[in-house]
Amino acid sequence: MKHTFLALALTLSAGTEVAAQDVGLVELTIAASHHSQDMQIAVMFPAVGKHQTVIAENEIFYGTSVFKDAEPIQGQYPVVLLSHGWGGNYARMAWLSAGLVSRGAIVVAVNHPNTTTFDFDYASALDHWTRAEDMSAALDYVLQDPIFAPIIDETRIFATGLSYGGWTALSLAGVQGSRDGFFDYCKTAGAGSQFCNELTAEGVDITAIDQDRYEASYRDPRISGVAAIDPGLTWDLAPQDVQDVTVPLLLVGLGEGTHRLNATDTSAMGSNFEALVPQASVKTIAPATHFTALGLCKPAGEALLIEEQDDPVCTDPVGTDRTQVLNTIIDALADHFELN
Repeated sequence: MKHTFLALALTLSAGTEVAAQDVGLVELTIAASHHSQDMQIAVMFPAVGKHQTVIAENEIFYGTSVFKDAEPIQGQYPVVLLSHGWGGNYARMAWLSAGLVSRGAIVVAVNHPNTTTFDFDYASALDHWTRAEDMSAALDYVLQDPIFAPIIDETRIFATGLSYGGWTALSLAGVQGSRDGFFDYCKTAGAGSQFCNELTAEGVDITAIDQDRYEASYRDPRISGVAAIDPGLTWDLAPQDVQDVTVPLLLVGLGEGTHRLNATDTSAMGSNFEALVPQASVKTIAPATHFTALGLCKPAGEALLIEEQDDPVCTDPVGTDRTQVLNTIIDALADHFELN
């Protein structure tokens, strides 16, 4: 995505209220020993608060209403770990976090070092295993936190994510990658893949990535269910790459036909990852596109992005009701995780 959209995506300010009430937000910076820097995380939770604000509001998107630094409502809550996509951030996915909180979950999201909006490094961006380690580290933190640990139901810990984040969630379930499979995909896709073109333009050599680390297992045994929304990196996987997956899976696909993003298509028309995990539930939402899941656009958002020649993140297929699509995603995840 070009810098205009990325710079807007993390803007935090007061604005239009579009999300559920009584959603608490605490933003933290924690140590991440597997990186050379600390990591930002956000914890969203059922709360009682006095000072409401809106995050992720900008010229393109409506924001999400939260109570910052509010007191959590006492109880026992499941945890959902949330991973953003390539070049994204946890604020842009706040609509999903708030939706899951409104259904009775605590959501723990991170800004992945080296692949987030204002911290992106092509040299290490495809070191996907660090993202799984990010989520496990964030989970470690909240399970030891004196405020959140007492209200977490440790028997109900789930993971979800969009795009690259969808792959991160699958990694936590035990799905293992294929470095050469991804290389072969980009070689075959050629000019047909914007993502692969971007990697080529930036001089990324997929074959130079540490193959052993790329293809190792990053399963977190604490995870009891995963929902992956349009996950990436699922090309040319083999049965042995999913042999350690024992938790319930949900695969959410956005769009059909030409509106389906090829790089994240898990159907028989794409990577056919679904055939490897016949036990998974599959839900296709259409009309929609991959970018529909980035949140609710303002009326002028599409025109502004076209003017800036940026990615068509607000341009949906004819007949798309973006609000309905977002609500459908929330409902699908809430049902899969058996939330309230």
